[in-house]
Amino acid sequence: MDLVKELKEIMKGEVDASPEALSAASLDASLFKVVPKVVVFPKDVEDIKAVVRFVRDNKQAHPELSLTVRSAGTDMTGGPLNDSIIVDVSRHIRGIKSLSETEATVLPGTFYRDFEPEAAKLGVMLPSYTASKNLNTLGGMVANDSAGEKTLLYGKTNRYVKSLKMVFEDGNEYEVRPLSKAELDQKIAQNDFEGALYKKIWDIVSKNTEAITAARPKVSKNSAGYHLWDVWDPNGNGGAGVFDLSKAIVGSQGTLGVVTEATVRLVPMRPLSKLFVVFMPSIDRLGDIVNDILPFKPESLESYDDSTMSLAVKFMPSMLKTMKLNFLRLMWSFIPEAWMALTGGFPKLVLLVEFSGDTDAEIESCMNALKEKLKPYGFKMRRAKNEFDSEKYWTIRRESFNLLRSHVHGRRTAPFVDDVVVPVESMPQFLPKMRAILDEYGLLYTIAGHAGNGNFHIIPLMDMEDPKNVKAIDEVSDKVYDLVLSFGGSLTGEHNDGIVRTPYLPKMFGAHMMELFQAVKDAFDPKNIFNPGKKVGGTKKYMLAHIATGR
Repeated sequence: MDLVKELKEIMKGEVDASPEALSAASLDASLFKVVPKVVVFPKDVEDIKAVVRFVRDNKQAHPELSLTVRSAGTDMTGGPLNDSIIVDVSRHIRGIKSLSETEATVLPGTFYRDFEPEAAKLGVMLPSYTASKNLNTLGGMVANDSAGEKTLLYGKTNRYVKSLKMVFEDGNEYEVRPLSKAELDQKIAQNDFEGALYKKIWDIVSKNTEAITAARPKVSKNSAGYHLWDVWDPNGNGGAGVFDLSKAIVGSQGTLGVVTEATVRLVPMRPLSKLFVVFMPSIDRLGDIVNDILPFKPESLESYDDSTMSLAVKFMPSMLKTMKLNFLRLMWSFIPEAWMALTGGFPKLVLLVEFSGDTDAEIESCMNALKEKLKPYGFKMRRAKNEFDSEKYWTIRRESFNLLRSHVHGRRTAPFVDDVVVPVESMPQFLPKMRAILDEYGLLYTIAGHAGNGNFHIIPLMDMEDPKNVKAIDEVSDKVYDLVLSFGGSLTGEHNDGIVRTPYLPKMFGAHMMELFQAVKDAFDPKNIFNPGKKVGGTKKYMLAHIATGR
């Protein structure tokens, strides 16, 4: 099969099999490298339909054919990597179709950095943005059910998706939106591909309610598996019930079809925000202090460790470029922290507690009350004086991963246990045990994360040309995930499964739920043409064989 020639015949957009295009599409922000056969840049939905139909129609004769949608490539799991056809929507299928003070309709290749200022003009935002908000797209946010620093108050992307347009396996585009039970029955009665799909998913969720409910992770954030527990709400719509297929699609990493449009709910931006910073000399009382902070309803409760702080100090010039501010002013702004370090030692963990409101008085009152509540701990605390003072902390928190990727030579970032979640009250017991596992293997790593959700990002630095480190990834993953699950946690709060975590999902969900996940995949994608090996079907052998060793 001359794949490039045949794709050019059915598409208006570009078809590129150059070494440069294949190399760019073979990597994301993960550990992995998977080289595709070709990259296509569809011009419109008709191009997407044509590619889906092409792969479907030729799958039997050419079982190696499949397609994976890609946009910004900021995924940390290998989610947008595939050895067949990459469908890159970031070149043409982007833009805001409509925008109001309550909702927006966007194309999947739309960069959040382009969307954010337009929404801000109306005083609204999509609050589930990620730390990589200057790089990622809204399609990627839907695919991963993304979340970030405002998740504590606002929740994840799935809370904001009102409806989707999708190209399913039959090559047609459909709207997916919440349905009443009567509307669901009408849909099932259509006696076509769409009707059969709805019937299959309804049968899965209605006949396995008890197992699905029991499998729902008991933490405030989860991106693992297909979210079947959210598809059917018998109490929704005043007790009449709501069936929402989009709940299974958000976070599915493109394994169920191609999202071509998303309508998302927006929330008002609060006009004022201020940052309260807590410097913890140890993590022994982390669970206690977080539980004391949460009743004050902060907009964000983030954290980073001493290794992250050291990294920021070491690579201050790069951080300065990100902030686009004067070096002397930046150094001057760190004098309070330097004095605290000199008088009380370098903190083991820095907590960032952000409050938002309509007036200064409202925020100040909340901060005063919090300060009084936390006084008995004896920790150093301070309020950021202004937006610049706050920005330095947020830049450290947001840019630590990029600093590691850019500046550490001889080793590379290895995000493989990078998104674990445990119950908030378990953090003081969990973190030392997790660090003991990492230290056992002599790993250099940073820890940052969403302390208010018990969600931590652990980024080791490793020389991937050393085969011992590939073996360590296998062993450390098993040990850390076993530890996470012993605390009733989740393997991923917001980064999703991809290549890196799919092999470990049976640990978390068990055999029966994995059978249900496979049944969902088969209902949407019976020929396995959409992003294979993610969510179901992934193996450790494949994962370890595709670790990139040359960068």
